[in-house]
Amino acid sequence: MSDIPQWYSAALAQRPELLSVEVEGTSIRYRAWGPQGATVVVLVHGGAAHSGWWDHIGPHLAAEHRVLAIDLSGHGDSGRRESYDLETWAREVLAVAGAESAEPPVVYGHSMGGFVALTAARDHGDRLRGAVAIDSPVHKLSAESTERRHQRVYDTPRYYPDRETILARFRTLPEDEVQLAYVMRHIAEGSVCEEAEGWRWKFDPRVFVNSMMEPEDLRGAACEVVLLRGERGMATIDITETVRERLGGTVPVTVIPDAGHHIMIDQPVALIAALQTLLGQWRPTR
Repeated sequence: MSDIPQWYSAALAQRPELLSVEVEGTSIRYRAWGPQGATVVVLVHGGAAHSGWWDHIGPHLAAEHRVLAIDLSGHGDSGRRESYDLETWAREVLAVAGAESAEPPVVYGHSMGGFVALTAARDHGDRLRGAVAIDSPVHKLSAESTERRHQRVYDTPRYYPDRETILARFRTLPEDEVQLAYVMRHIAEGSVCEEAEGWRWKFDPRVFVNSMMEPEDLRGAACEVVLLRGERGMATIDITETVRERLGGTVPVTVIPDAGHHIMIDQPVALIAALQTLLGQWRPTR
């Protein structure tokens, strides 16, 4: 595609190392860019997503950092569990970071991954350099929403006859009018796998059961926390103000203009700039 920019092609040309660590009996896969021994950054995807969502972002953060993009259990190429929760996923993030360095990492999480980052900040903040929630809509769930999430455990997996058919079905929820087609295609290609019955999405439907965070779950943090949100995202002004209040009222909030919920698809260059800036602010002093 002639309209693919050089910054994107250069990022994908930097092939990540593909690594794994066992966490509480489950294999957790992750991608790695950048020099070993450098300060660790962990990138955490959203619900039903995978580490490949960061392939065009991670390399741009890796000049002076060891950047790790995790497949949370039940997602991507990591193993599955009988059940999932934010606390277990937070421990997976810490285990992946600990496999690379004993120094405190920076954790960036998108959407549900932001809930994981906030959970890590709440439960293990003294082991983090900082945590960032990227358009993570912390809000009170309705009874109907909770019931539907529990019903998804019993959904029959859907299989598609060939790779192109399932790739054509790839959508983000919610969709947005400003999405880069070449980023969407790359993410979609990493979202599927083939089995005897046909092609299916990689994620385990059970990941949705306990994947949300409500305001009462926020009880402070022993590390710095920053909120990023898209101008048209799901983390609305009311939601981010509630999170700020629950975390003490001094948490910075940055808005990415002309972005929806999936900022790495809508406005990836602006997202890279924001994440690079935070890494500069949180540079360790030696």
